[in-house]
Amino acid sequence: MSQAVECDLCPHLCRIEPGQAGECRVRVNVNGKLLAVTWGYPVALHVDPVEKKPLFHFLPGAPVFSLATVGCNLHCQGCQNWEISQSSPEDVPAYELPPKQVAATAAREGCPAVAYTYAEPLVFYEYTLDCARACRERGIRNILVSAGYINPAPMKELAKVLDAAILDVKAMSDEIYRRHAGGTLEPVLDTLRIAHDAGVWVEVLNLLVPTLNDDDALVDKLIAFVHDELGADTPLHFTAFHPDYKLRNLPRTPTSTLLNARRRALDAGLHHVYVGNVSGGDGESTWCPHCGELLIERAGYRILADHLSGTGRCPRCQQAIAGVWT
Repeated sequence: MSQAVECDLCPHLCRIEPGQAGECRVRVNVNGKLLAVTWGYPVALHVDPVEKKPLFHFLPGAPVFSLATVGCNLHCQGCQNWEISQSSPEDVPAYELPPKQVAATAAREGCPAVAYTYAEPLVFYEYTLDCARACRERGIRNILVSAGYINPAPMKELAKVLDAAILDVKAMSDEIYRRHAGGTLEPVLDTLRIAHDAGVWVEVLNLLVPTLNDDDALVDKLIAFVHDELGADTPLHFTAFHPDYKLRNLPRTPTSTLLNARRRALDAGLHHVYVGNVSGGDGESTWCPHCGELLIERAGYRILADHLSGTGRCPRCQQAIAGVWT
């Protein structure tokens, strides 16, 4: 009699035979029991500025304790963290850090938040959830940096202990998701809806890859989704691709492509649109959507001037700016 188990965490619904792993390589059938074998064993630990996630409307300038285990349930051909996201647990040296120690380390480092990031925190779901609960007990906030490929029930449970999320939409195309990432689009959009409806502060990321997903029609579809379903105050980040992993044949994203996407989003009514992985220009900074005042001036991950965080209001016109500022 087969001891195969089915993992219902994500839309792959992997049927896993004994001794085998699911699509993510970290959820394993051990003698008929499904185990997330990376629980408590991160491979990456860093203190980053929150802007690196990138989150621009959540505790600007704050140091964030960031962690990841190996594994991902998508297989993006241009993945820029492929060394850990596409690895198996036995391939990468790991630390031992259970959830309560994660919270204690963040507190010791003076970090007001922990980010589950770098690879795909949804595949090390139980570890992410347990760490988030431990952090909540110590008054430390939780940030999810994710591609959002998860089923609704576990996402709703996780959203209860999340404070912010930056979610990556690869393209508003099911065909591109299947061909480029080995997934589908609608579950990602559902994750965004769930997080937003749960009161999590949400920002959206779109890595624009030349010839793959930089078509104006796809950009416009994403803009419309963010505007209509998440709201005009939801920050949208267009970021530049650099050749990596299986897409080393493609060029870097031209700055003009990012600026075109930003202009289209602003013209469509979004209030806060950013460009990333390039230097200079208005697209790195936060501006008042009402009067145009410069609120937070940035250069890369550095904040050069912050006229907003004390009050959350524009100092010129007193417009309330959406975000978490204190």
